[in-house]
Amino acid sequence: MAVSLSTLVAEADRYLGSARVQDYCPNGLQVEGRPQVTRIVSGVTASQALLDAAVEANADLVLVHHGYFWKGENPCITGMKQRRLKTLLKHDISLLAYHLPLDLHAEVGNNVQLARQLDITVEGPLDPDNPRIVGLVGSLSEPMTPRDFAHRVQSALGREPVLIEGSDMIRRVGWCTGGGQGYIDQAIAAGVDLYLSGEASEQTFHSARENDISFIAAGHHATERYGVQALGDYLARRFALEHLFIDCPNPI
Repeated sequence: MAVSLSTLVAEADRYLGSARVQDYCPNGLQVEGRPQVTRIVSGVTASQALLDAAVEANADLVLVHHGYFWKGENPCITGMKQRRLKTLLKHDISLLAYHLPLDLHAEVGNNVQLARQLDITVEGPLDPDNPRIVGLVGSLSEPMTPRDFAHRVQSALGREPVLIEGSDMIRRVGWCTGGGQGYIDQAIAAGVDLYLSGEASEQTFHSARENDISFIAAGHHATERYGVQALGDYLARRFALEHLFIDCPNPI
């Protein structure tokens, strides 16, 4: 079954509430392809590897978390950007991208979906006074040692995380997928035993050690694989479409 591109984009925009979110890039349809959509290919980032795989899979639309046209980047269509856009335009494939709206969403958002992978019960936002911070706070059903929780992360995400081990058992967890390591101060203020993000900065080590909480860096790509899959599944069910998630490996 096929659906018009305009109908699919309108539903994705509505479902995610993307118009209400201030972001560093345009959310929604970034490259317009053929007017009818039957098959969606989703992935974390609209890299050349994902685009080539989408062409091979005969996709009509590529759905991603990390798209194009970020604020502050060179606007010239040259080099890597030219090759990526040429692939989409040559094969008449649309690119649909959602950044912060996909981090924030209460059902298909990256942070909620990661909680499901790690069996964390969501309690609320990491910083209730700052809606631009998309992280969450939650609890475990039973206390765990930091190393046991790190093993859970490794088993769920398929990669060994970086662990900075605090002295307390893990009961309450704060997390923000991707590049959210800078929110460790909000996590400390929220009274969590462990803070988890995708990446780590040099100062993250000192913040965790000097405040005696555990910290895990589980990978930017690895922590943000689940929201786009959930959104793709939602759109596929909504319009009776085919959906294929393609995971292009990324160790970062």
